[in-house]
Amino acid sequence: MIALDRANRIISEILAEGRRLGCRPLAAVVVEPGAVVKAFQKEDHASMLRFEMAYGKAYAALALGRSSSLVRLRAEERPLFMDYVVKASGDRVFPEGGGRLIRNADGEVIGAVGVTGDSQERDDELAVHGIRACGLRVDEDCPELGEKVRLS
Repeated sequence: MIALDRANRIISEILAEGRRLGCRPLAAVVVEPGAVVKAFQKEDHASMLRFEMAYGKAYAALALGRSSSLVRLRAEERPLFMDYVVKASGDRVFPEGGGRLIRNADGEVIGAVGVTGDSQERDDELAVHGIRACGLRVDEDCPELGEKVRLS
């Protein structure tokens, strides 16, 4: 589980880094396992549907156990499969970069973050930044888990 103060700090770190990098207005969500929303913020002037997009990226990461960037690659490789996954999720899965699993010091998944507003590559970079800035880990930080972590 992620404490509320830590969830808010992840989002604060994401938004601060986005401002430092000159990103477009961002939105970020932190969800617990089961995709239960713990915290969400949307910057002024961010466009509509930013909650739904950020949530869909975090949901995609949790649903498929990998970053939403890898979910996007799966959608390109196996569109029929991903069409089913999106429909089975009630259209909650959004296969675009910016969704990352949040892992604790032991490598256990304790939630996910979704970021939207800039390019999907930048959104993904910001998600990783926010997680690591709070002393938590992303998949790439967990080589000890071997095949349990999907990096491709």
